[in-house]
Amino acid sequence: DVQLQASGGGLVQPGGSLRLSCAASEFSFSSYIMAWFRQAPGKGPKWISSINSDGGSTRYTSSVKGRFTIFRDNAKNTLYLQMDSLKPEDTAVYYCAPIDAQYYRTLDSSNEPDPGRVFFRGRGTQVTVSS
Repeated sequence: DVQLQASGGGLVQPGGSLRLSCAASEFSFSSYIMAWFRQAPGKGPKWISSINSDGGSTRYTSSVKGRFTIFRDNAKNTLYLQMDSLKPEDTAVYYCAPIDAQYYRTLDSSNEPDPGRVFFRGRGTQVTVSS
């Protein structure tokens, strides 16, 4: 079965850092554009960041730009999200997913990917930012 397992979440104080990982199995991870999404309590999922298949191109939503870094290790079939300068509003369940590349390439810089346009999603990891 296809699996995407996120890990690395936890409780952190404002201003702190966390590194999330998403381990993939049973699909051609290195062929896919991958993305991180998050879902805060009582809200719908929201795209955070994405990276192309070879890691050479990345995008971020404005609220995390300059604080979060997405990267991938295709040899390890793993996607990462380095999160620095965390804020209470970053509290959410974070998950990763491969995005439909044909759809993704139609987007310009003003359009954020629709969380519904993923092939499947993995189990998330809870991030709580609180003092």
